[in-house]
Amino acid sequence: MINELIKRYPALSGIKDDTEKAVNEIINCYENGGKLLLCGNGGSAADCEHIVGELMKGFLKRRPLSDAKKAQMKEKLPCLSDDILSSLQCGLPAISLPYMTSLNSAFCNDAEPELIYAQAVMALAGEKDILLALSTSGNAANVCAAAEVAKALGCTVIGLTGASGGRLKETAHRCICVPEKETFKVQELHLPVYHCICAAVEAHFYKE
Repeated sequence: MINELIKRYPALSGIKDDTEKAVNEIINCYENGGKLLLCGNGGSAADCEHIVGELMKGFLKRRPLSDAKKAQMKEKLPCLSDDILSSLQCGLPAISLPYMTSLNSAFCNDAEPELIYAQAVMALAGEKDILLALSTSGNAANVCAAAEVAKALGCTVIGLTGASGGRLKETAHRCICVPEKETFKVQELHLPVYHCICAAVEAHFYKE
């Protein structure tokens, strides 16, 4: 997957190592029962939701439920329809923090706006989890605060930023810094990077 990414986007050759390591870290997270939390603003918030969509259902693979999983579910609820079980897909747990509208708006109103994602991390994150923090500049205050809280809670923090990495690079355990500076150009490169990550993680867990 990553070699294909570099072939299609030669400018990303400099992030190959960090991307490979991020894939391995996310795989390890899922193998150990963890989940992926994501945060970002504006276009990066939309990217968070996009990534969740690729992980929580089939992306390039069909991901049907195994016969063992179907039997396990049927044992607990014998009346569960075979049509439902045949239609459902396996998912990898991922949560987009920007789309917690009620929590975020309440916290902005009642407490500190810059800590909206940090509060969600505080409530949801465990040591087995990963925070994927997206910021084109690497300096978004609310994203950086979330990264700091996640790290303090023992989570692995992966940043996805522009060329400089900004403040996020200083906090994150790993930072994938695409080689652009203008916001829209950074976002244009973020999409193939996270598609590659999602595809590689999916391929590890699902063979069909």
